[in-house]
Amino acid sequence: SLPLLQAARKRNSLNLLELNEAELEEQFVRGDGPGGQATNKTNNCVVLKHIPSGIVVKCHQTRSVEKNRKIAREILQEKVDLFYKGEDSDVFKEKKALEKQKQEKKRRAKENLERKKLFKEMQQLDKE
Repeated sequence: SLPLLQAARKRNSLNLLELNEAELEEQFVRGDGPGGQATNKTNNCVVLKHIPSGIVVKCHQTRSVEKNRKIAREILQEKVDLFYKGEDSDVFKEKKALEKQKQEKKRRAKENLERKKLFKEMQQLDKE
């Protein structure tokens, strides 16, 4: 189920399982990465744990604690939905659909490249 959890945070899904605040454990820690003093002195990174499933989300996307709390809850909600529903989850279905579109786009690009290559070869033959 680990690859399934990586599908979370792809798009906004409507039919997700609700999170119960009593089942959440929230901590505020110092973030990591670039930012220098702004990162090193403030505890605006949110670590959110869903106790029943054991899923942990760490969010340090903005400097605002409130925005990070909101984003962390959205990500956790999607991951919990994937954890319990698996392949029936809307998040998983969206990820599969996006992968299919990407593969189709790659296939069309490859076909176009082959056509161009063939066209250039024919032009070379016409010149000779």
